[in-house]
Amino acid sequence: MSHSLPNARELAPTPLCQMLGCRYPLILAGMGGVSRHELVIAVTEAGGFGFLGMVREPLSLIRSEVAKVRQGTYRPFGVNLIPAGTDAQLLSQQIDLCIELRVPVVCLFWDVMPEVIAKLRAAGILVVHQVGSVDDALAAQQAGADALIVQGLEAGGHVRGRQKLEELLASVLLVAQVPVAAAGGITDGRDVARILEQGAQAAVLGTAMVATDESFAHHYHKQRLVLAQAGDTILTEDFYINWPPHAAVRVLENSVTRREHGSPCDGERIVIGEEDGRPIHLFSTDSPLRSMTGDYEAMALYAGMGVGGITAVEPAARRVARIAAETVQARRMAAPPQELSSPVCYAGEFEREARQAVIVRLDELLEAERAGARVTMETARQTPNAKLRGLIEAVHRDEVKWCVMLGHAIRELDATPGSRTGAFYEKAMAISDIHERLDFLNRGQAWVVRKLRELLPLVNHSTIEQNLTEMLVAHEANIDRVNALRGSGDPSATR
Repeated sequence: MSHSLPNARELAPTPLCQMLGCRYPLILAGMGGVSRHELVIAVTEAGGFGFLGMVREPLSLIRSEVAKVRQGTYRPFGVNLIPAGTDAQLLSQQIDLCIELRVPVVCLFWDVMPEVIAKLRAAGILVVHQVGSVDDALAAQQAGADALIVQGLEAGGHVRGRQKLEELLASVLLVAQVPVAAAGGITDGRDVARILEQGAQAAVLGTAMVATDESFAHHYHKQRLVLAQAGDTILTEDFYINWPPHAAVRVLENSVTRREHGSPCDGERIVIGEEDGRPIHLFSTDSPLRSMTGDYEAMALYAGMGVGGITAVEPAARRVARIAAETVQARRMAAPPQELSSPVCYAGEFEREARQAVIVRLDELLEAERAGARVTMETARQTPNAKLRGLIEAVHRDEVKWCVMLGHAIRELDATPGSRTGAFYEKAMAISDIHERLDFLNRGQAWVVRKLRELLPLVNHSTIEQNLTEMLVAHEANIDRVNALRGSGDPSATR
């Protein structure tokens, strides 16, 4: 590590670090096949937190890997499972085994399955859920996830959502009530500093940790990462075997993505490799591992968009230490210089007070919209009538949209959005009758309309004013839609 870098130990742990039991806000992604015990031990011993990538793995391997991690470190670690990509019977056995082995943390990905989260939490296991949208974040949080990983479009491997990390992270932070980590294209300390500054409590490292000595990835895959340039990755659905349909992956371009082997839709399965007697098929989601033989070039060469920052294969501990030190350095450089004397005041006191009044009102609305988003999400799940449920879900999408807009508006005024959820949530959810709750929801929507009308004359920012006006119109429309359905006289519309 360069002597010009500061001491990595100056990187303070976050609340998420304290929850997970690690020193640095750096998390090893639970990459299937790649994140085995050697890499997990190296990362955790270096101060980060490591997930074993155990998607679809047999119980014997999970048991063995967990035992080897515990032989190599006393520090906490986790296991990553993907319910949507695993046979239901095997998944149930994997969950039971994690409970039996008292695995400290389990990370889940893809579809949110509340029953899986509930079973793990009932056994005292911390649950981290990786998400690719605000709706998934809300669903995972509501199901009881202890923390979230927000995965941006830049990530390597399977990519759940279609938003860039910065945009999605900002949106999720506005509605999250649990700690949030960030994943996608993060390869150095500048990346980590940026997402910490945005409000994430840890960075998830994938591609950066594939290219390490302890990674279980095949040497061919590691060297392709080192040689790759920024822009060499592609998001594709060509690698589909073993996963649900339309599950896009980000990989390095190769003969498959160039269609030199024909279309993956042709149907015939062609063996291109082997792992301990198991065939590796063309178009499968298997990436090259140390234990495999075959045509590595035609396998899924997972890589995130930050791959251009990977210039060598090195020990994982060294990479963790350097990224931590780079993060300290980047945060120092970004800190504003201390003022030696009072700056000249160009804005009048009245202008500052007026701006602060707008910020306070925006934050008040944000609390209310967070409450509305949670109420509508939970109410939709409890509503058996399809027509009524569709309306509530539409209102929910609006509430989430306005949460995001209000947060951006507050930041536009150089302030930080609050994190509270309005008391409206508890009051609404205490009403057991769905129809009475909808009436209460409409009264809450009317309150928001009144507050918007009071706020608009105070706003001196054209974009914020336009967005608030759209929010006002949308709330009025939603009030009318709910009233129309409730008063339609058609019992089947609401029962």
